Amino acid sequence: MRYLLTAFLVAASVVTSAQSSLDGKWAFEMSSPMGSVTAQVELKAEGTKLTGQFDMGGGRTWPIQNGTIEGDSISFTIDRDGKMTYEMKGKLAGDKIAGVAGAMGTTVEWGMARAK
Repeated sequence: MRYLLTAFLVAASVVTSAQSSLDGKWAFEMSSPMGSVTAQVELKAEGTKLTGQFDMGGGRTWPIQNGTIEGDSISFTIDRDGKMTYEMKGKLAGDKIAGVAGAMGTTVEWGMARAK
């Protein structure tokens, strides 16, 4: 029983650590066949749920939908102006997140760095 409690507490601290380190502002970059994309991103972790939004500039914002957190991995979708849905997956490593975006049968790599 003691080992089970210890394992639970360790797992809970890992999840809490990943959650708290996700909260805040991030600088997003992605190069796609349609060109380079940059955005300011606000992330908020609540349990295993990830919320936030992409600020694309010019008054355009894209909310994060279906956001989940599992350990240091995140996944979410973004509806791009009703024209396309991106499926985003990434992995947190310190003050950076690296991932892959999928849309319309194509995948591209993306990255975020904590805004300073």
